Amino acid sequence: MNLITSHFTLLLEIAAVLQLGVAVLNLFLIRLLDWRQELSRVPLLMREVFQVHVWFISITLAIFGVMTWRFAGEIANGQNPVAQWLAGGIGSFWAVRTVLQITYYSASHWRGQVGRTVAHVALLLMYGGFGLLYLCAAVAGSSFK
Repeated sequence: MNLITSHFTLLLEIAAVLQLGVAVLNLFLIRLLDWRQELSRVPLLMREVFQVHVWFISITLAIFGVMTWRFAGEIANGQNPVAQWLAGGIGSFWAVRTVLQITYYSASHWRGQVGRTVAHVALLLMYGGFGLLYLCAAVAGSSFK
């Protein structure tokens, strides 16, 4: 493994740990954002759908993190087509999430609130970084040899 591949592997391992962290934090999203009162006013079906989506996003991110941790070297060296396709799928997920972070959410949720603005920008950079990292692995991974 050359120096570039080993650094790329390390970046993937860091991304794996961060995704596992986001998966855990996501399970506490309602409490962290103090949404209990708002959700109590939503019809039962919508609350249930929301909660199931929270669980499945966390499961998905945990799978991304575990698979990346286990196969970071294979993803980084770009020689395994399955690893490249996995990287492409994860990278696409994060790229779309980044675009939605910019285009879908109203700035009124964080404008004028320093803590929320910092969180928004930090998440935007992290999601965009994940997308870039994984898409580079998918497209150009073989050039890191």
